[in-house]
Amino acid sequence: MFSRLYWLLGCAALLVPVTASAEIKLGVINLEKAVVGTAEIKKASVDLEAKYKPRQQEMEVLQKHLQDLQQQLNTQAGKLTAQQESDITTEGQRKQRELQRMTEDLQADVDRERNDILAKSGARMQEVVQKLADEKGLDAVINANGMVFFKSALDITQEATAAYDKAYPVK
Repeated sequence: MFSRLYWLLGCAALLVPVTASAEIKLGVINLEKAVVGTAEIKKASVDLEAKYKPRQQEMEVLQKHLQDLQQQLNTQAGKLTAQQESDITTEGQRKQRELQRMTEDLQADVDRERNDILAKSGARMQEVVQKLADEKGLDAVINANGMVFFKSALDITQEATAAYDKAYPVK
């Protein structure tokens, strides 16, 4: 009876498909570093700085004017009439509000444009990484930012940046 049971179990084992242990190939990328390292982003950074430099210079002039008003109040204390002192203080407050608005507007404009550039480049990088993974036969690519440890041989960050630059050359 036991021998028949062993024979049945043996036959059943032959009918169950044997699953081979699948080898999974991984790649690791520091996605932020890969995107920021592209020629496109480097050029966009220089272009943004040049585009907003006049506004920044205008703010610097306004800041200098504010410092001059403060210095005038400090150096001529006691020599100014109450009306002159009030006028200088009022002008300083007005200039300070103007500078604050200019600073906030500039920051909002730069942030919006930078985010648009990064979103576009991030989407392009996703495509490049997918193509690179296909070429290298990788089953998965994991972002290095969330990893505690990985072997440097798995890192495809520089390859992704180079592939991006090749796919999207700077004009």
